[in-house]
Amino acid sequence: MDKHRVKIWDKGDINGFFGLFTNNLSNILVMASLLTISIGMPSWIVYGRILPAVGLSIFASGLYYAWMGYKLALREERNDVTALPSGTSVPHMFLIVFMVIGPVYWDTGDPELAWYAGLAWCLIEGIIEALGSVIGPGLRRVIPRAAMLGSLAGVSITFIAMNPTMQAFNLPYIGFVSLAIILLGWFGNVKMPFNIPVGLFAIILGTIIGWGTGHMDYNALVTSFTHVKFEYARFSIANIIHGMKYASPYLAAAIPLGVYNFFESIDNIESASIAGDSYGVSETLLANGATSILASLFGSPFPTAVFIGHPGWKSMGAKLGYSWVMGLVVMLITWFNIIELLSNLIPIIAVVPILVYIGLVIGAQAFTAVDGKYAPAVMLGIIPWIADWVRNNIDTALDLAGKAAGEIGFQELAIAGVEYEGMMILGTGAILVSMIWCSICVFIIDRELNKAIITTFIAAGLTFVGAIHSPEVGLGKANDVVIGYLIIALLLFVTDRFQVGTLEE
Repeated sequence: MDKHRVKIWDKGDINGFFGLFTNNLSNILVMASLLTISIGMPSWIVYGRILPAVGLSIFASGLYYAWMGYKLALREERNDVTALPSGTSVPHMFLIVFMVIGPVYWDTGDPELAWYAGLAWCLIEGIIEALGSVIGPGLRRVIPRAAMLGSLAGVSITFIAMNPTMQAFNLPYIGFVSLAIILLGWFGNVKMPFNIPVGLFAIILGTIIGWGTGHMDYNALVTSFTHVKFEYARFSIANIIHGMKYASPYLAAAIPLGVYNFFESIDNIESASIAGDSYGVSETLLANGATSILASLFGSPFPTAVFIGHPGWKSMGAKLGYSWVMGLVVMLITWFNIIELLSNLIPIIAVVPILVYIGLVIGAQAFTAVDGKYAPAVMLGIIPWIADWVRNNIDTALDLAGKAAGEIGFQELAIAGVEYEGMMILGTGAILVSMIWCSICVFIIDRELNKAIITTFIAAGLTFVGAIHSPEVGLGKANDVVIGYLIIALLLFVTDRFQVGTLEE
């Protein structure tokens, strides 16, 4: 195929662009709110330094993954390749704000030092992500497909689909309409009026309804125009060096989070492969780490990530253009500080049903792309994500009330029917916990108990160092869970030696 025949933009990219752009825009709005309202960081740091660097890193990420897709299209001589979706890592966004930036700011009273500490954290995590490119291909070969897809199903149902669905139901005269359009267009293959792309039509109609019903605020829109001004990302190694001292007490936690990120990327690469686009694990993980390092060098404490959802974007017709155009637009809106303007122009309720669609596609893939006998393993892989999602919501609600679960008491919560402590143990490190238990279940189904034993020992080791099942990183933080895993290993060993042969006869 002549390389000039590979399109860098296609009509189907319009749908993908609006979906992925909305995903990243929502993340940036939450990010700005966390930093300015929850932490109290000054606006000049958040809007003038951090967000422009976030925009730059998202642009670099989107551009590179589009380039990877372009190379794949040339190599396989086809024009239907979909680039990997990417943006700022959402779980890390909350963790870095509340585990690094917030504590340093509250301890020192210096917002710049807190920002610098976040940059140092992001650099270390980016390096760990890049190192994952060395072992990533091997991990992909040994981890069962059901485990990778089951973990993705868990995060798609909880952190991708649940909140957008409830937002849609909270404002039904906008949310219902947009959701119905999405279902009609992408599941029912119904063409929209004037052949307008489905996602764009949902946003247009939702925006018209929002303004027509008085839901949107004209004065807020006018005011947001006055906040538009040019800023740009500034390169600085000195800031990171300065922040390393203040970040050092928290850097140990960057290791499991870096591991979390490259495991999540491996899951998403597997998902893309099943959908028809086989990307190299090493190159993807290296790119992921490199763009996170780039973010830190230019002022963003937030690492980038390969997003869940590739099959969803592919099914709506997105190819290469949606990735790099999304990155370009995100960079422009952060450099010109027009984030607030967009949020006051388009009702977010009109856009979030696109994320519901992505969550549905990924959840369905976990069950349809594996043998039916592994369905229980997939379901088991979803449960840790539900625990994590519910606990996060409980913590947020209690925080707003000026309370904490520990202050109320885990026993008292359990009496009320809220198994908070169990949620915390099960949901901490959800992606690894999900893959571990799903893998154990797969190996038991296949009667490969030696592999199940090895997986259980790995789980015990990760638990002992605090990578999973413990809210704090450190040795021996959850020894009762370690003992539980070791007992499982013993049980599996005894079963393998004395019963498996009888069961198979």
